[in-house]
Amino acid sequence: MRLFDAILDANHRAIAGDSSAGVRVADFPDELPVVALTCIDARLNRFFPGVLGLPEEHFIWLRNAGNIITSPLSSTMRSIALACAIKGAREIAIIGHTDCKVRGTTISQLIDRFKALGIERHLLPENLTEYFGVFASEQQNVIRGVDFVRHSPLIGPRIPVHGLMVDTATGKLDWIVNGYDALDRPTVPAPPPLQMPSIGAAAGELVSRASAELSGLKIAEEKIGETTSRVSQWASEIKTDLRKPPPPPKMPPPPAPPPVELRRHIPVPPRIEPPPKHRK
Repeated sequence: MRLFDAILDANHRAIAGDSSAGVRVADFPDELPVVALTCIDARLNRFFPGVLGLPEEHFIWLRNAGNIITSPLSSTMRSIALACAIKGAREIAIIGHTDCKVRGTTISQLIDRFKALGIERHLLPENLTEYFGVFASEQQNVIRGVDFVRHSPLIGPRIPVHGLMVDTATGKLDWIVNGYDALDRPTVPAPPPLQMPSIGAAAGELVSRASAELSGLKIAEEKIGETTSRVSQWASEIKTDLRKPPPPPKMPPPPAPPPVELRRHIPVPPRIEPPPKHRK
C-alpha cells in the first residue's frame, strides 16, 4: 500500500469510528514529506494535518483562496516547486473542500465587492475569471490544478500529484485524482499553447520591418544653411508669383462655320435660230 492509499484508508476508518486508525509514517520514509495546497477557509484549520494522519514535520502546508492554480508557471507553482526542491517534498496533493465560498461567488458579485472597497472596475484586470481563477465546481477546480502541476516544467516527472476533496463538516477525504495511477500510465505531453499574434505584436513587427527598410535607404546629406537658403528662395518665388495678376481665363475658340457648298455656274449660250427660207 502506498502513502496516500494508507492515508485515505485510515481516514475512512476513523470517520467510521475506529479509534485505532492511523498512518505508520515509518513505513513510508521515501514518500515523505508531503506538500499540500488547500484553501484559506478557516474551517480547514482544525483538520490539517491531522486529517491526513501525518505529523507536522512531514507536512508542508500551502494555502491560497480557492486552492487555485492558474498556470504551470504561476506564483503558486513557484511555491510548490520550491517545496520539492528545497524542503524535499516527495508527493504533492491539491486538496479542495466542500462548500467553497470562492466557487459560490460570481464575477458580478466580485466586482460589487471590490467596488465596496473603493476599487472601481477599470482598476481590475480585464479578464477576472482568468486572473482570480473563479470556478463553478470544486472537483473540476482540483482536476485543473492537478493537470497544471503535472505538466509544469518545474515538477519532476516521477513525483506523484494527487487531487483530493475534504468534507468541511466531517473531515472525510475522497479521491479526485489518484496520482499513482497517472504515473503508471504512459506520459502524454501537454499540447503546446496556441500562439495567436496580438495586434500590438503585429504592429510592432511591421514597424520593425519598416525601420529596417528605411535604414537601408541612402538619404542625401545637406547642410542646414543650404537647406534654409533654398527654403527662402522658394518662399520668395511664391510671393512674386502671388503679386502677379492672374492671367485672363482662356476662352474657348469660336466654333468653325459650317462649310459653304460652292457651285460653279456654267453660262448657257443663247439659242441661235436658223435664218428663214425665202420662197421663189
